[in-house]
Amino acid sequence: MLKQLNDTINYIEEHLLDEKVIDEAMKRVSVSELHFKNVFFFLTGMSINEYVKNRRLSEANYDLLHGKKVTDIAFKYGYQSMDGFTRAFKNWCGFLPSEISRRGELKVFPKFNFIVKVSGGNSMKCRIIEKPAFNFVGVSKRVPMQFEGVNNAIVDLANSITQEQREEMHRLQNMEPFEVVNVSYNSDTEFKKEEGYLTHLIGVLTTEKEIGAGLETLPMKAGTWAVILSIMVYTFNSYKEDSYAAIGRAA
Repeated sequence: MLKQLNDTINYIEEHLLDEKVIDEAMKRVSVSELHFKNVFFFLTGMSINEYVKNRRLSEANYDLLHGKKVTDIAFKYGYQSMDGFTRAFKNWCGFLPSEISRRGELKVFPKFNFIVKVSGGNSMKCRIIEKPAFNFVGVSKRVPMQFEGVNNAIVDLANSITQEQREEMHRLQNMEPFEVVNVSYNSDTEFKKEEGYLTHLIGVLTTEKEIGAGLETLPMKAGTWAVILSIMVYTFNSYKEDSYAAIGRAA
């Protein structure tokens, strides 16, 4: 199966501009099309159609960066109208096609390569605790789902916190870990795909009932929680911290 996946990727790469490249690629696999697509999605988190779209837009970005005409590129990569290409391209990289050459922006979506990799085996310290009912209290907003790198929307949210809100959170904070926490929830894709939006809250844990300064509240029922000791590794140093964010209740 691994060979078929890589052979299919190579075929797509060689025929990326063909309108029916996926249909033709599926004729070359020895398993059913449905089974192949399910395996592809399971391994990559995206459909093969999404993969082809991303590869085409990545190549289009490269062509735009080198000064080729937007109209020519739109039709080269299978779009029937300039509007359709412009919308797809902006949704993909955040910029209009006409801005790329001037800004020098390049977003890359490399070709997939399937390999066998065995990982894991690292020890992880975890403690189980009981917590009474409490509230996450802070500021929140809907932000784009982003698996890696700095999420600028979350940075903007943090920068929007007023001095009054900081003081109110400090007053309310009365539960472990006694520090500001980040909580992500209500993902459009249940955190399975890097697309759509989620709600992100920056705040503290509290059992206080009276909340001021325009802060928002996310209530939690009493229950059992897992607290995992995370090891954050950086280029020049490392540190350990108790991680509550995105863990949720253990039971």
